[in-house]
Amino acid sequence: MRLYTVLIGSLVLLAAAAAQAALPLRFQEGVDYELVTPAQPTADPAKVEVVEAFWYGCPHCYRFQPFLDRWLQTKPENVDYVRLPAILNESWALHTRAYYTEEALGVTDKIHASLFDAIHRDKRRFDTEKALMDFFVSHGVSEDQFRNAFDSFAVAGKVQRARQLTQRYGIDGTPSVIINGKYRTGPGMTRSYDRLIDVMNFLIAQESRSLAK
Repeated sequence: MRLYTVLIGSLVLLAAAAAQAALPLRFQEGVDYELVTPAQPTADPAKVEVVEAFWYGCPHCYRFQPFLDRWLQTKPENVDYVRLPAILNESWALHTRAYYTEEALGVTDKIHASLFDAIHRDKRRFDTEKALMDFFVSHGVSEDQFRNAFDSFAVAGKVQRARQLTQRYGIDGTPSVIINGKYRTGPGMTRSYDRLIDVMNFLIAQESRSLAK
């Protein structure tokens, strides 16, 4: 009889644990994420916008990339993903201009991950326009193409916009993730990249339900 009671008790505990594991993850404002105040507009109100604020020189951003790449393969269809090369001080502006030069030339797929690798894996420095130009040239971009894009009004305008958005989103470190212009989170709050992805998915689901109403 005693053994039977112990077995029943164990089964009850296992069932409770399984039920708890099946519950959707819940996260807390002020602990796992915080509000963007005031909330910022998004490009498409019909979709949930996810902004990744990064800096090429940031080792945490580099370590986050594999987690983000896996998430991008399965992100919901109603999510618009946007990269924001943040500017927390003016020394970052050079890398911001490099990112928007990639975009302007249509070579982000060639340059973005490679530039992260060159900085963090290969320990190369890109603190001058010449160093960046040489890197772009090594990836099939001519010097004239690089200069024309790098010095263009369009790229300069995007750099200024990035500077403004860094402030408006209240970004004080990278990587940071902004969900639908309303919520800000990052590994400094979530304490792990896996948990950061979970918080992102939680907030995306929350915003998706709001849009569906």
